[in-house]
Amino acid sequence: MTKYFKSYRRFFQKALNDDSTDLMLLMQYHKDHIQFFQHERFIHLIVMFLFAISTVIAFIVIAVTKEMLLIPLAIALLVLLVPYIKHYYFLENQTQALYHDYEKLHEKLYGFPADEDELK
Repeated sequence: MTKYFKSYRRFFQKALNDDSTDLMLLMQYHKDHIQFFQHERFIHLIVMFLFAISTVIAFIVIAVTKEMLLIPLAIALLVLLVPYIKHYYFLENQTQALYHDYEKLHEKLYGFPADEDELK
């Protein structure tokens, strides 16, 4: 997903700077991609949240029951949680960047900044 996101942003910047680009078509295409990336971000938020809850529960169970066999499970969950947080952070920042790209496109097309409600 990271590679695809970066590739899409390069494509968008190139299309935005190309004078032969149909800006209305690019705007619709970009809106569709914003929705795709918002959905992807939401799914990763759910997965990250479930891993975080599972990690906390595992540590609580270890603390309450003093069951040392669960320590590898808790460590594994913690190790997996870190990349999920990192990836979600990337998705969040890149989705915000897509909003800024949309505003640039809107301003180029209409001559004034986009209304915030247009992306919802």
